[in-house]
Amino acid sequence: MQRVVSTYRFVRQPLTPAVLEGIAQAGLASVEIFCASSHFGYRDGQAVRDLAQALEQHHLQLHSLHSPTERHTDAGHESGVSISDPERIRRVDAVDEVKRALEVSERIPFRYLIQHLGTGRDAADPRKFDAAFSSLEHLAAFAKQRGVVIALENTPNELGSPASLQQFVKETRLHDLRFCFDIGHAHLEAGVEAAFDLLRERVVTTHIHDNRGDKDEHLLPYEGTIDWDAALGALANAPEPLPFVLELKEQPSGGPALDQIRASFDQLEKHLPEKGARASQS
Repeated sequence: MQRVVSTYRFVRQPLTPAVLEGIAQAGLASVEIFCASSHFGYRDGQAVRDLAQALEQHHLQLHSLHSPTERHTDAGHESGVSISDPERIRRVDAVDEVKRALEVSERIPFRYLIQHLGTGRDAADPRKFDAAFSSLEHLAAFAKQRGVVIALENTPNELGSPASLQQFVKETRLHDLRFCFDIGHAHLEAGVEAAFDLLRERVVTTHIHDNRGDKDEHLLPYEGTIDWDAALGALANAPEPLPFVLELKEQPSGGPALDQIRASFDQLEKHLPEKGARASQS
């Protein structure tokens, strides 16, 4: 099993070398970095150079970046970044923001950019699908030139549902796009196995976390109500072994700690079905 930890767990604080050192000391070798400007200044050349140095120093691999979902305005406020905004000015601004994140790959190579199709509780509005097509047609080419694959993440709304994502790729013929399967989001909607079955042929990476079925809590696996035996069985039947990216949220208690994250990976690997265990060792 390829173990990747998302820095979403630390998104409320700057991504300092000390944070990365802690991840490395916990025995974790790969990270997904969440592009929130207060966490990681992906637009700032010096911040990118500092990150490159810290990753090299602690022998960490950058597996993926999570595309920005918010941006700071000149007035100091945050506004949503939506590549499916029907208003052209806002959509072009969102595409520019995503391109700045993709440019990190020119200094630090990474394989996947995790991208939301919409924001919030977006409905399946045909105008938004048209806007997303316009955005992704450009962004997929921009990413490909930099050796990056855009992986659309299933989100708990109509626009980002597994069925909508599958239909979107089929109709647009944007064949360079892949999927990031978010198991917690699937649990909030139609269910993990049904959702994965719709996306499995194009899934290249994951977001692993748990919830109790009513809120997007980003808990450690086995702390919510996901049936992990069934879920791991589904993931083990992917065409290729999938990286397990733990995307956790800081809880009111301050956890989970990095030793808990490492132990969670151990537990997942222990319960991964035999087919998945053989594939991950090949």
